[in-house]
Amino acid sequence: MNSYGTTLVRMSASQPSHPTGELEALSDDAFQAHLLQGVSRTFALTIPELPPALAKPVSNAYLLCRIVDTIEDETALSSAQKHGFCEQFARVVRGEEPPYGLRDALAPLLSDQTIAAEHELVRVIPRVIAITHSFEPDQRDALAACVEIMARGMAEFQDRDLRFGLATLREMDEYCYYVAGVVGEMLTRLFCHYSPEIAAHRSEMMLLAVSFGQGLQMTNILKDLWDDHARGVCWLPREIFAREGFDLRDLRPGHNNPQFRHGLRQLIGVAQGHLKNALRYTLLIPAHETGLREFCLWALGMAVINLRKLNRNLDFTTSSQVKITRRAVKTIIATSRLLRSSNLGLKAAFALAGVGLPHSHPPTSAPPVAAKPETPTKPGEHLDHV
Repeated sequence: MNSYGTTLVRMSASQPSHPTGELEALSDDAFQAHLLQGVSRTFALTIPELPPALAKPVSNAYLLCRIVDTIEDETALSSAQKHGFCEQFARVVRGEEPPYGLRDALAPLLSDQTIAAEHELVRVIPRVIAITHSFEPDQRDALAACVEIMARGMAEFQDRDLRFGLATLREMDEYCYYVAGVVGEMLTRLFCHYSPEIAAHRSEMMLLAVSFGQGLQMTNILKDLWDDHARGVCWLPREIFAREGFDLRDLRPGHNNPQFRHGLRQLIGVAQGHLKNALRYTLLIPAHETGLREFCLWALGMAVINLRKLNRNLDFTTSSQVKITRRAVKTIIATSRLLRSSNLGLKAAFALAGVGLPHSHPPTSAPPVAAKPETPTKPGEHLDHV
C-alpha cells in the first residue's frame, strides 16, 4: 500500500551498500541521503532542491512514512501485528517510548518480499528517530501527527476486502487523505515553520495541500491499477463505474470495455482538478523560493504527464505502457527551472500540458476523517480552482 510518502518509487531488491557500522558513521545528511536513495529515487532527486534548513526534516519525514509503509506492506505480518507495530511506531516518533524495542521486534519478522533497502531502514530506526527528535518542537509535532494519522488510516484500509474496489469516491478521498493528503499537510507545516512569508498563507495552503496530495495519489492509483489488480487489490470507486454500467468485479486486463473507459476518464478529470489546486498551492510559495517551487513543480509536472498518457491509453494493460519517459522527466525539470519564478508562465505551461484532459471539480463533501491536532482541514472540502 504505497503512500505519497510513497509516491515513492521503489528500487528492486538489492544488498545495502553500507554495513550498518559504516552507515552509522555518516553525518545525518549523508545518512538520510543514503537511505532515501535506497527507498525512493523520486525524493532522492527532488529533496536536494530544497533549502538546507528544509531538506533535513523533509528527508526525515519521508523515511518515517516509508517505515509505516514497510510495516503495512509486509506480507508476513498479520493484521494485528501491523496494527500493533504502527501504534508502537507512532509512540516512538512522539518520544513516548524508546525505538530499540520496535526495531528488535520488527526487523526479524521482515520477509524477503520486503526490499533490502527497507530491511536496512528498519535496522537503523533508532538513528532515524534520533534525527527526528533533534528538530524544533513544531517540526517534531508535524512529523509525529503525520505518522499517527497515516498509520491509523492505512491500518484501517488494510482490514478491508479490496478485491473489487472501494464503494464510493468519498472512500477514495478518505484513502488518499490518509496516504497522501496528510503528507501534504505535514510538508505545509514544515514550509510555514521555515518561512514567515509562506506562513502568511497557512490556512489556504493547508486546505490546498490535501488536494495536492490527492491529485498525486489518484494519479498513482490510476497508472498502477493493473499492478494492484494482479495483487488482488483495487482502489477504484465502484459507484463511478456502476453509473457507466460497468461492474468492477468484471475487471480484467485487455477487456477494452467502453463503459470502463468512461469511468476511468471521469477519475482522470477528478485527478486533474486536484492538480489544478496543486498549481495554486505552488504559486502561493514566494517566487524567490525557487528550490521549494521546483520541489512541488517536479511532482506536479510528472503527475500531469502521467494523466496525459493515461488519457491517450485508456485500454492500457500494464503500468509500463503509461510510464513517463526519462526524456519527459528531463523536460519537466528544464521547464520548471525556466518558469519557476513566473506565475503567468507556470499557469500557461500547466494549461498547455492539460489540453485534452477531462476536468471535474473535486468532491465538496468531507469524508469522516478524525480531526487533526493542527487544523480543521478535511479532505474533499470545497476549493476554488485556478
